[in-house]
Amino acid sequence: MIRVLVLGGGPDAEREVSLHSSSEVASALRAHGGFSVDYRVIDRATLADLRALRSDVVFPVLHGRWGEGGGLQDLLELTGVPFVGCAPAPARLAMDKAASRSFAQASGLGVKPAAILDPTDAVRPLALPVVVKPVFEGSSVGLFVCRSEEEWRAAHRATAASGKVALIEPYIKGVELTLGMIQQRPGDPSGAMRALPFIEIRPAQGLYDYEAKYTRDDTGYTVGPALAPGIGEGAAEGALACARAMGLRHLCRMDFILDDDGRAWFLEVNTMPGFTTHSLVPMAARAVGLEMPALCAHLVRCALED
Repeated sequence: MIRVLVLGGGPDAEREVSLHSSSEVASALRAHGGFSVDYRVIDRATLADLRALRSDVVFPVLHGRWGEGGGLQDLLELTGVPFVGCAPAPARLAMDKAASRSFAQASGLGVKPAAILDPTDAVRPLALPVVVKPVFEGSSVGLFVCRSEEEWRAAHRATAASGKVALIEPYIKGVELTLGMIQQRPGDPSGAMRALPFIEIRPAQGLYDYEAKYTRDDTGYTVGPALAPGIGEGAAEGALACARAMGLRHLCRMDFILDDDGRAWFLEVNTMPGFTTHSLVPMAARAVGLEMPALCAHLVRCALED
Protein backbone atom coordinates (compact mmCIF):
# COMPACT_ATOMS: atom_id res chain seq x y z
CA MET A 1 0.00 0.00 0.00
CA ILE A 2 1.29 3.48 -0.89
CA ARG A 3 2.32 5.45 2.18
CA VAL A 4 1.26 9.11 1.93
CA LEU A 5 2.52 11.68 4.41
CA VAL A 6 0.14 14.66 4.58
CA LEU A 7 1.67 17.75 6.18
CA GLY A 8 -0.20 20.72 7.60
CA GLY A 9 0.45 23.73 9.81
CA GLY A 10 3.71 25.58 9.26
CA PRO A 11 5.02 28.87 10.68
CA ASP A 12 3.23 31.22 8.27
CA ALA A 13 0.25 33.55 8.72
CA GLU A 14 -2.00 31.07 6.91
CA ARG A 15 -1.37 28.27 9.42
CA GLU A 16 -5.04 27.98 10.42
CA VAL A 17 -6.12 27.63 6.79
CA SER A 18 -3.43 24.99 6.31
CA LEU A 19 -4.71 22.99 9.27
CA HIS A 20 -8.19 22.87 7.74
CA SER A 21 -6.90 22.13 4.23
CA SER A 22 -4.50 19.37 5.28
CA SER A 23 -7.11 17.68 7.46
CA GLU A 24 -9.51 17.59 4.50
CA VAL A 25 -6.81 16.14 2.22
CA ALA A 26 -5.95 13.41 4.72
CA SER A 27 -9.63 12.51 5.12
CA ALA A 28 -10.13 12.45 1.34
CA LEU A 29 -7.19 10.11 0.77
CA ARG A 30 -8.41 7.76 3.50
CA ALA A 31 -11.88 7.78 1.94
CA HIS A 32 -10.44 6.97 -1.48
CA GLY A 33 -8.67 3.86 -0.25
CA GLY A 34 -5.46 2.30 -1.47
CA PHE A 35 -3.31 4.63 0.64
CA SER A 36 -1.82 4.41 4.10
CA VAL A 37 -2.18 8.01 5.31
CA ASP A 38 0.01 9.56 8.00
CA TYR A 39 -1.19 13.06 8.89
CA ARG A 40 1.29 15.30 10.73
CA VAL A 41 1.10 18.91 11.87
CA ILE A 42 4.47 20.65 11.70
CA ASP A 43 5.91 24.05 12.48
CA ARG A 44 9.21 24.93 10.74
CA ALA A 45 10.40 21.35 10.29
CA THR A 46 14.06 20.48 9.77
CA LEU A 47 15.51 18.07 7.24
CA ALA A 48 16.06 15.56 10.04
CA ASP A 49 12.41 15.91 11.09
CA LEU A 50 11.19 15.16 7.57
CA ARG A 51 13.59 12.26 7.02
CA ALA A 52 12.27 10.66 10.19
CA LEU A 53 8.75 10.59 8.72
CA ARG A 54 8.82 7.58 6.41
CA SER A 55 6.61 7.68 3.33
CA ASP A 56 6.44 6.94 -0.39
CA VAL A 57 5.10 10.38 -1.26
CA VAL A 58 4.48 13.64 0.62
CA PHE A 59 1.42 15.88 0.21
CA PRO A 60 2.48 19.19 1.84
CA VAL A 61 -0.70 21.22 2.30
CA LEU A 62 0.94 24.34 3.69
CA HIS A 63 0.11 27.89 2.66
CA GLY A 64 2.41 30.89 2.93
CA ARG A 65 5.99 31.91 2.26
CA TRP A 66 7.88 29.05 3.95
CA GLY A 67 5.37 26.28 3.44
CA GLU A 68 4.43 27.10 -0.15
CA GLY A 69 7.15 29.45 -1.35
CA GLY A 70 10.27 27.33 -1.50
CA GLY A 71 11.55 26.80 2.04
CA LEU A 72 9.76 23.53 2.70
CA GLN A 73 10.25 22.46 -0.91
CA ASP A 74 14.04 22.78 -0.50
CA LEU A 75 13.92 20.28 2.35
CA LEU A 76 11.51 17.92 0.62
CA GLU A 77 13.80 17.71 -2.41
CA LEU A 78 16.72 16.82 -0.14
CA THR A 79 14.78 13.89 1.34
CA GLY A 80 14.54 12.32 -2.13
CA VAL A 81 10.86 11.50 -1.55
CA PRO A 82 8.45 12.69 -4.28
CA PHE A 83 6.01 15.38 -3.21
CA VAL A 84 2.89 17.10 -4.51
CA GLY A 85 3.34 20.65 -5.74
CA CYS A 86 6.09 22.81 -7.16
CA ALA A 87 9.82 22.35 -7.05
CA PRO A 88 11.64 25.03 -5.02
CA ALA A 89 12.51 27.51 -7.78
CA PRO A 90 9.01 27.73 -9.34
CA ALA A 91 7.50 27.86 -5.86
CA ARG A 92 9.58 30.97 -5.13
CA LEU A 93 8.58 32.61 -8.40
CA ALA A 94 4.90 32.02 -7.76
CA MET A 95 5.05 33.29 -4.17
CA ASP A 96 6.71 36.51 -5.42
CA LYS A 97 3.79 38.60 -6.69
CA ALA A 98 6.10 40.94 -8.62
CA ALA A 99 7.84 38.05 -10.43
CA SER A 100 4.61 36.22 -11.21
CA ARG A 101 3.13 39.41 -12.70
CA SER A 102 6.08 39.55 -15.12
CA PHE A 103 5.48 35.97 -16.24
CA ALA A 104 1.75 36.64 -16.58
CA GLN A 105 2.35 39.69 -18.76
CA ALA A 106 4.84 37.80 -20.96
CA SER A 107 2.22 35.05 -21.38
CA GLY A 108 -0.35 37.49 -22.76
CA LEU A 109 -2.44 38.02 -19.64
CA GLY A 110 -3.72 41.46 -18.71
CA VAL A 111 -1.52 43.03 -16.01
CA LYS A 112 -1.90 46.54 -14.57
CA PRO A 113 1.19 48.66 -13.76
CA ALA A 114 2.36 48.28 -10.16
CA ALA A 115 5.06 49.57 -7.80
CA ILE A 116 6.89 48.35 -4.74
CA LEU A 117 5.98 50.23 -1.56
CA ASP A 118 8.95 52.18 -0.23
CA PRO A 119 8.61 52.36 3.58
CA THR A 120 10.87 55.45 3.67
CA ASP A 121 8.69 57.40 1.22
CA ALA A 122 5.06 58.17 2.08
CA VAL A 123 4.38 59.63 -1.39
CA ARG A 124 1.93 57.45 -3.29
CA PRO A 125 3.28 56.43 -6.74
CA LEU A 126 -0.11 55.58 -8.28
CA ALA A 127 -3.42 57.40 -8.41
CA LEU A 128 -6.18 56.40 -6.02
CA PRO A 129 -7.81 53.98 -5.56
CA VAL A 130 -5.01 51.47 -4.99
CA VAL A 131 -4.49 48.08 -3.38
CA VAL A 132 -1.54 47.47 -1.06
CA LYS A 133 -0.64 43.84 -0.40
CA PRO A 134 2.42 41.90 0.79
CA VAL A 135 4.50 40.41 -2.01
CA PHE A 136 4.98 37.10 -0.18
CA GLU A 137 1.58 36.43 1.46
CA GLY A 138 -1.73 34.89 0.39
CA SER A 139 -5.34 34.62 1.61
CA SER A 140 -5.60 38.45 1.59
CA VAL A 141 -3.35 38.61 4.67
CA GLY A 142 -2.13 42.21 5.11
CA LEU A 143 -4.17 43.53 2.17
CA PHE A 144 -5.50 47.11 2.12
CA VAL A 145 -7.85 48.80 -0.34
CA CYS A 146 -7.16 52.53 -0.29
CA ARG A 147 -9.80 54.87 -1.72
CA SER A 148 -8.74 57.97 0.21
CA GLU A 149 -5.52 59.63 1.33
CA GLU A 150 -6.33 58.68 4.93
CA GLU A 151 -6.67 55.00 3.98
CA TRP A 152 -3.43 55.20 2.00
CA ARG A 153 -1.53 56.70 4.95
CA ALA A 154 -2.90 54.02 7.28
CA ALA A 155 -1.93 51.24 4.84
CA HIS A 156 1.54 52.73 4.38
CA ARG A 157 2.12 52.96 8.14
CA ALA A 158 0.89 49.42 8.80
CA THR A 159 2.89 47.91 5.95
CA ALA A 160 6.06 49.79 6.88
CA ALA A 161 5.68 48.65 10.50
CA SER A 162 5.24 45.03 9.40
CA GLY A 163 8.66 45.00 7.73
CA LYS A 164 7.21 43.09 4.78
CA VAL A 165 7.81 43.97 1.13
CA ALA A 166 4.52 45.12 -0.38
CA LEU A 167 3.12 45.82 -3.82
CA ILE A 168 0.98 48.82 -4.78
CA GLU A 169 -1.34 48.24 -7.70
CA PRO A 170 -4.42 49.98 -9.11
CA TYR A 171 -7.74 48.94 -7.61
CA ILE A 172 -9.84 47.34 -10.34
CA LYS A 173 -13.60 47.53 -9.99
CA GLY A 174 -15.19 44.31 -11.12
CA VAL A 175 -15.90 40.68 -10.34
CA GLU A 176 -13.27 38.24 -9.10
CA LEU A 177 -12.67 35.12 -11.16
CA THR A 178 -10.47 32.19 -10.31
CA LEU A 179 -9.11 29.42 -12.51
CA GLY A 180 -7.85 26.14 -11.10
CA MET A 181 -5.45 23.98 -13.10
CA ILE A 182 -4.35 20.39 -12.52
CA GLN A 183 -1.94 18.09 -14.33
CA GLN A 184 -3.78 16.21 -17.04
CA ARG A 185 -2.26 12.76 -16.58
CA PRO A 186 0.10 11.15 -14.09
CA GLY A 187 3.37 10.17 -15.73
CA ASP A 188 3.06 12.64 -18.61
CA PRO A 189 6.66 13.83 -19.15
CA SER A 190 5.40 17.21 -20.39
CA GLY A 191 3.54 17.81 -17.12
CA ALA A 192 0.78 19.43 -19.18
CA MET A 193 -2.03 20.96 -17.15
CA ARG A 194 -5.69 21.33 -17.96
CA ALA A 195 -7.89 24.20 -16.92
CA LEU A 196 -10.86 23.53 -14.67
CA PRO A 197 -14.00 25.70 -15.01
CA PHE A 198 -13.74 29.33 -13.99
CA ILE A 199 -15.46 30.29 -10.75
CA GLU A 200 -17.02 33.72 -10.30
CA ILE A 201 -16.85 34.99 -6.72
CA ARG A 202 -19.30 37.47 -5.24
CA PRO A 203 -18.70 38.34 -1.58
CA ALA A 204 -21.83 39.44 0.26
CA GLN A 205 -20.08 42.53 1.59
CA GLY A 206 -17.21 44.38 -0.06
CA LEU A 207 -13.87 42.67 -0.51
CA TYR A 208 -13.21 38.96 -0.97
CA ASP A 209 -11.06 38.98 2.17
CA TYR A 210 -9.93 36.31 4.65
CA GLU A 211 -13.34 36.08 6.32
CA ALA A 212 -15.22 35.88 3.02
CA LYS A 213 -12.86 33.12 1.88
CA TYR A 214 -12.83 30.93 4.95
CA THR A 215 -15.32 31.82 7.69
CA ARG A 216 -18.42 33.35 6.10
CA ASP A 217 -21.15 31.29 4.47
CA ASP A 218 -22.73 34.09 2.43
CA THR A 219 -20.10 34.42 -0.32
CA GLY A 220 -21.63 33.55 -3.69
CA TYR A 221 -19.87 31.24 -6.14
CA THR A 222 -20.82 30.52 -9.74
CA VAL A 223 -18.97 27.63 -11.34
CA GLY A 224 -18.63 28.05 -15.10
CA PRO A 225 -20.07 31.59 -15.32
CA ALA A 226 -21.27 32.95 -18.63
CA LEU A 227 -18.43 35.10 -19.98
CA ALA A 228 -18.30 37.19 -23.14
CA PRO A 229 -16.98 35.28 -26.18
CA GLY A 230 -13.21 34.92 -26.09
CA ILE A 231 -12.74 36.20 -22.54
CA GLY A 232 -12.62 32.86 -20.75
CA GLU A 233 -10.76 31.13 -23.54
CA GLY A 234 -8.13 33.86 -23.74
CA ALA A 235 -7.57 33.99 -19.98
CA ALA A 236 -7.35 30.18 -19.72
CA GLU A 237 -4.89 29.99 -22.62
CA GLY A 238 -2.71 32.68 -21.06
CA ALA A 239 -2.91 31.07 -17.62
CA LEU A 240 -1.79 27.69 -18.95
CA ALA A 241 1.06 29.36 -20.84
CA CYS A 242 2.08 31.24 -17.68
CA ALA A 243 2.07 28.03 -15.63
CA ARG A 244 4.31 26.36 -18.23
CA ALA A 245 6.71 29.30 -18.35
CA MET A 246 7.01 29.36 -14.56
CA GLY A 247 7.57 25.60 -14.37
CA LEU A 248 4.53 24.95 -12.15
CA ARG A 249 3.48 21.35 -11.69
CA HIS A 250 0.61 19.19 -10.45
CA LEU A 251 -1.80 22.00 -9.53
CA CYS A 252 -2.19 25.75 -9.19
CA ARG A 253 -4.84 28.45 -9.14
CA MET A 254 -4.77 31.87 -10.80
CA ASP A 255 -6.95 34.77 -9.72
CA PHE A 256 -8.31 37.53 -11.93
CA ILE A 257 -10.57 40.57 -11.80
CA LEU A 258 -13.09 40.89 -14.63
CA ASP A 259 -13.58 44.64 -15.00
CA ASP A 260 -16.71 46.48 -16.09
CA ASP A 261 -15.45 46.52 -19.69
CA GLY A 262 -15.19 42.73 -19.74
CA ARG A 263 -11.39 42.42 -19.56
CA ALA A 264 -9.74 39.92 -17.24
CA TRP A 265 -6.77 41.25 -15.24
CA PHE A 266 -4.27 38.92 -13.56
CA LEU A 267 -3.94 39.20 -9.77
CA GLU A 268 -1.79 36.31 -8.51
CA VAL A 269 -1.02 32.61 -8.66
CA ASN A 270 -1.19 30.04 -5.86
CA THR A 271 0.80 26.80 -6.09
CA MET A 272 -0.88 25.07 -3.14
CA PRO A 273 -4.43 26.43 -3.17
CA GLY A 274 -6.81 25.72 -0.34
CA PHE A 275 -8.53 22.39 0.24
CA THR A 276 -11.03 23.57 2.87
CA THR A 277 -14.80 23.15 2.58
CA HIS A 278 -14.90 26.67 1.07
CA SER A 279 -11.98 26.19 -1.33
CA LEU A 280 -12.15 26.78 -5.05
CA VAL A 281 -10.04 24.13 -6.79
CA PRO A 282 -12.00 21.25 -5.20
CA MET A 283 -15.22 23.10 -6.10
CA ALA A 284 -14.18 23.43 -9.75
CA ALA A 285 -12.94 19.83 -9.90
CA ARG A 286 -16.25 18.60 -8.51
CA ALA A 287 -18.04 20.37 -11.36
CA VAL A 288 -16.23 18.13 -13.88
CA GLY A 289 -16.89 14.94 -11.93
CA LEU A 290 -13.69 14.85 -9.86
CA GLU A 291 -14.71 14.59 -6.24
CA MET A 292 -12.26 15.45 -3.46
CA PRO A 293 -10.99 11.87 -2.85
CA ALA A 294 -10.35 11.34 -6.57
CA LEU A 295 -8.72 14.76 -6.93
CA CYS A 296 -6.30 14.15 -4.05
CA ALA A 297 -5.49 10.64 -5.29
CA HIS A 298 -4.81 12.03 -8.78
CA LEU A 299 -2.34 14.56 -7.38
CA VAL A 300 -0.56 11.89 -5.35
CA ARG A 301 -0.18 9.74 -8.46
CA CYS A 302 1.16 12.73 -10.41
CA ALA A 303 3.86 13.22 -7.78
CA LEU A 304 4.71 9.51 -7.66
CA GLU A 305 5.03 9.13 -11.41
CA ASP A 306 7.01 12.28 -12.24
